[in-house]
Order: sequence, then C-alpha cells, then structure tokens
Amino acid sequence: MYDTIIIGAGMAGMTAAIYASRKRMKYEILAKEFGGQFMISGEILNYPGIVETTGTELSKTMQKQMQVNNIKVKEEYVKQIKKQDNHFIVIGENQQYETKTVIIATGSRPRKLNVPGEKEFTNKGVTYCSICDGPLFSGMDVAVIGGGDSAMEAVDFLKDIASKIYLIVKADKLKGHEYLIENIKSNDKVKIIYNAQTTEIIGSKLVNGLKYKKQGKEKSINVQGVIIEIGRNPSTDFVKGFLKLDKHGHIQIDCQTQTSVPGIYAAGDCASGHEYQYVISAGQGAMALIKAARYLASLKK
Repeated sequence: MYDTIIIGAGMAGMTAAIYASRKRMKYEILAKEFGGQFMISGEILNYPGIVETTGTELSKTMQKQMQVNNIKVKEEYVKQIKKQDNHFIVIGENQQYETKTVIIATGSRPRKLNVPGEKEFTNKGVTYCSICDGPLFSGMDVAVIGGGDSAMEAVDFLKDIASKIYLIVKADKLKGHEYLIENIKSNDKVKIIYNAQTTEIIGSKLVNGLKYKKQGKEKSINVQGVIIEIGRNPSTDFVKGFLKLDKHGHIQIDCQTQTSVPGIYAAGDCASGHEYQYVISAGQGAMALIKAARYLASLKK
C-alpha cells in the first residue's frame, strides 16, 4: 500500500515527487516517459530564480535533482483509477498499485486541425513542435497556424531559421503577450494572414503547400513546413466518468488542488486553469503533495 501514486513526470509530477521524497513517503511516480513539456520548450525567461534557460537545460537540472533525492520514474501507462474501500487502485498496463492518495500530473497534448493532409504529412513537413523540428526548415518557407502565445513563440523561434514565415490566424487579431506581438509585427520575414481558416495541407512525398479560406475565397501558399500551434488537450481520458472535468476536459480542482474525489489531487497542464506555465505547474505539484500528506495524517486520526 503506497502513501501516494504520482502519475506524470513533467514539472508538476517531478515537483510532487521531490516533496514526497523529502517527506520520506512511500510513493511511486508513473509515466510513459520523463520530461513532459521540457522536451519541447525553447527559451525560458520567466522562471523565478533562473534568469535564462531552455527546456533542455531545465530538464537536465531536474534530472540532477532527481538523483540527489533518489527519484526513479517507473515506465507505466495508467489506464484507470478505481476507488476501493478507503483507498484507490491505480491500474497500469503492467500492474496495479494500491494507494491511499493519487496525484495526477499527466499534462496535455497538441490539438489537431483535423484537415485533409494533416495526418498524411505528420513528420513529413507537419509538426506540432517548432522547438523540436524547427531546425529542419532552415532556409525554407513555413506556415505557423494559430494566434496565441504558443503560435507567436513558434514564429519567434523560427525567425532566424526559416526564410519566410506565414502566420495563419483564424481571428482578426493576435492574442497574447504584447512583446511577442510587437516582435512579430516588426519582423519583415513574417506575413500575418488574419481571418483565415486552414482547409488543407498539400504535398507529394513532403509538404509543399497549404490552402486556406478567407472571406469565402480559397487561397493557397507554397510552404515546405506547417507548424500547428492551436492549443492543447489535457491528457485526462483515463479519468472521464470518475473525476469531474471542465468543458475542455481539464480536471476540476479547487485552490488546494483537490479534485471531486477526496484523496485525489491534480496539478499542472491537466488541471483546470489553462495557463500552461512551468511556475504554476511546480507550485501546484508542491501543493498537491503537501495536501495529500495532510489528508494521510487525517486518515490516521
């Protein structure tokens, strides 16, 4: 019987594990892989105490901290959580785990356009990660789909790599940090196309173009890469019907990271809040573990 099972090994899950280790709790951290958003984040300038870093460097720092605290991630895909008497059963692909509390930190995944050509050309010019695949488009023309911070960050990352960048925006304006908007609008490499609905990604063996509809007319551009940045879907399918979710599928939590089921907590990108910030994930991960420990203490009483 574990004190807690932590599901997910990104910023929220790893922070919870650090606190669990320091408290000498009996715990396990389960995940398909270590890293979460670390592996696709570029420049990071807003994490308190660290003036400037990258997702890769922050990941390396976190791995060192894992070693110091003897934290090992167990490779396990969690399929379901069930309540049994006064504890929970976490059902993985390989085995089951009995635990008194659960912390869910499963993050989120990219949202798809669901247009013709998207699936066919994924990894053949279509990507959801400018940081991972941006260098592949050196000297090429690319299209970035989206109008929020993630899309603008992709454009900012690509500005010194791509030859020309088309920013395809469904709305009539950009939404996000002003400094990003200013940087993009002042860059001669970037052409912003507002009120544009992407309708198809085209190519032969690789992407060579994109079609979009604007004011009822279909138009096309020649590009060798399409970076889709239209938001994320939380990885919460395994708790549907067990925990309360918001309309976007995030796990509903209160200000103490408590879910609708006492003893189960959620933190980071899978939880309600929709802000997708490392500092928030870290704070919620710490909060979730502390509250789980207090819940355990109340059970003993």
